[in-house]
Amino acid sequence: MSRIYDISVPIRTGGLVYPGNPEIEVTLQQAVAKGAGANVSFVRFGSHTGTHADAARHFFDDGQSVDQIPLNRLIGPAILLSFPDDVRAIGAEHLRKHELTEHTRVLLRTRNSALLSQKEFVKDYTYLAPDGAQYLVDKGVELVGIDYLSIEQFHSGHHNTHKILLGKSVVILEGLDLSAVGPGEYELICLPLRIEGCDGAPARAVLIE
Repeated sequence: MSRIYDISVPIRTGGLVYPGNPEIEVTLQQAVAKGAGANVSFVRFGSHTGTHADAARHFFDDGQSVDQIPLNRLIGPAILLSFPDDVRAIGAEHLRKHELTEHTRVLLRTRNSALLSQKEFVKDYTYLAPDGAQYLVDKGVELVGIDYLSIEQFHSGHHNTHKILLGKSVVILEGLDLSAVGPGEYELICLPLRIEGCDGAPARAVLIE
């Protein structure tokens, strides 16, 4: 029997967000306990909350929006690469040590997975360096995911990792919880909310072994 790993993080009031992004709020707008006929929640959060997909429009006004991402990029075989805790910037030199074969979906498991459950944002998370991003683009990768709220170095000042990937319409998945998953080949299913014209959207993501 196949094993299914839920690699998305829960969205909850007060949950972890990237500094400067909207806070998360989930409250009852109608409550049975207060006499309403049903429970209906008011949900407020940013487009890059929790486990989410970045579309090209995140950095390019004329880029592909999240609802325009082809589903066949979000569903299919993926390879998960694991990096030791002392790797803080994943560059081309680190990626060359792994055999990507023909995989077009690459997930990066780092020390970050242990940070996702922390209440406070950790600024020195492990990130994908620009030369690592270029290496993946040159390899024909169409989707890359990482286990923290950004794939870019915190306050990089240049956003080159995002621009290199999104400039080629490579889908970026951020906020993946890969703590319970080992390196290897999986089937990925990741479906961001179909928000028309948006730069990104939260997603439910699973790996099937």
